[in-house]
Amino acid sequence: NRHFIHTHRENRSCRQEHVSHYRLFPKSLGQVISRFSVRELHLSFTHGFWRRSRWGQPFLQASPGVELWVWFQSSVSDVDTTWKELTNALSGLFCASLNFIDSTNTVTPTASFKPLGVINETDHKFLRYAALPREIVCTENLTPWKKLLPCGSKAGLAVLLKAERLFHTNYHSQSVHVRPICRNELCISTSWELTQSLSVVFDLYASGSGKREWSLFKMFSRTLTEVCPLASQSTVYLDVTDSDKVNDTLELTPPAPSVLNTTVHGKWRSYAVYNLLNPHLYSTSSHSLNIALKWKLSKQFAIPEVPVFKAERYVSGFGLQTGKINTLVYNNHPYRAFPVLLMEIVPWYLRLYIHTLTITTKGKENKPSYIHYQPARDRECPHLLEMLIQLPAKSVTKIGIEFERALLKWTEYPPDPNHGFYVGSSVLSALVPSRINMETNTTKLAPLFTRLFTSIDASVYFVRLYTEALLVNLPTPDFSMPYNVICLTCTVVAVGYGSFYNLLTRTFQIVEPSGGVAKKIANMIRRLRGVPPI
Repeated sequence: NRHFIHTHRENRSCRQEHVSHYRLFPKSLGQVISRFSVRELHLSFTHGFWRRSRWGQPFLQASPGVELWVWFQSSVSDVDTTWKELTNALSGLFCASLNFIDSTNTVTPTASFKPLGVINETDHKFLRYAALPREIVCTENLTPWKKLLPCGSKAGLAVLLKAERLFHTNYHSQSVHVRPICRNELCISTSWELTQSLSVVFDLYASGSGKREWSLFKMFSRTLTEVCPLASQSTVYLDVTDSDKVNDTLELTPPAPSVLNTTVHGKWRSYAVYNLLNPHLYSTSSHSLNIALKWKLSKQFAIPEVPVFKAERYVSGFGLQTGKINTLVYNNHPYRAFPVLLMEIVPWYLRLYIHTLTITTKGKENKPSYIHYQPARDRECPHLLEMLIQLPAKSVTKIGIEFERALLKWTEYPPDPNHGFYVGSSVLSALVPSRINMETNTTKLAPLFTRLFTSIDASVYFVRLYTEALLVNLPTPDFSMPYNVICLTCTVVAVGYGSFYNLLTRTFQIVEPSGGVAKKIANMIRRLRGVPPI
């Protein structure tokens, strides 16, 4: 797993409505924030699904496809109109199909997606959330993302972001987060913070090496030559947790100057730290840095630990009339229970039967302590369901709700209707209990990926995870039948009308029959005999 995170904090105090300092903050994004009075913006493009059972806990998980949620300023009078204009502007900025976001896939959560920055106004009417699970992430989205970096892709860690390497992976996710933060401990003034993250998962066996050994050059076909001159901190963290328990079978080249021990997601982790601002790291001959990992002895892949909190979702049922959405939520903590906030967004063409909602844990009914349901309106808005559910220790909670498939108009079907219709991921948010005491000292050196979701309680840490996106088939008419009808109708019209038109326009004339060859031969014989011709 490889994670790239760039964080930029504006030195000047952020004003109430707009960004005014563009020395490092990208002007294209700052103008959008100022124009539409955005207070917080979170946008992600993801290809693939994060497999927690194989890859462990992600630093920043995102929904498959495109996900966008925005907090607007309290001065915005018409939030829906501003939201539509903002999505069109972001669509052009990131070369994505964000213009397909409309009222049919936009919701206003009441409990999920609280502000991550310093916001005095938390009225949910200024929040909008939307997802496009079918959106495909490609190079056209990566190029604008790299242009937001202060040095672009010319220097620093961004030189490794080669498109043909990044998209030849099992998982790829890039995101942009803009939020206001406090400039000091007293929070007298605030400033803007822009965080750009990129997560990829390489398959070493599929790459052709067939070994666990890797290096920057093998993965990205490039090495680090120079640091971005505008960066105040540029660091590479390499997870070497438990490497000393295997008789020092791990070898790093060049050796790590220092090792950082910190807590991430409720566990102690050890990171080999490479400070790219240190000129002694670079090779004297090529003036480049190629971090490599080798195993002195053969070692099998370590089995990832079972995550404390995970979820799955699937569709059950048969036929094309009714079905059921099932969600399984796991709490694998040995002795502590915790609540989880579940948010379901279901398109309007899947008509939910809310009376069939069932929540069972260990064979018993589990009543939610909070529930909010907003029914859908055909061709106007989707279903929104939010619930706060208590998860007992070592339990599996099953949530099920039945639905009926609607019959769409023939003009509402996509070009490939038999492929199916996508239903966005469920969003689960929880404060997961930690098995150890976590570090809450924000002044201590810590990786950048631990600063977006800060924790003030050492016993818990925040987790937001997404389930799989669903693919549901709807009753689909036979679109080949209109073609057959058109062909048959055109044939009948051509034959019938053509014959009738031919009879009406043809001119008939009586022509006297003229003699043929036999008559000429007979007249010639009659002349020879002296008989008059016929």
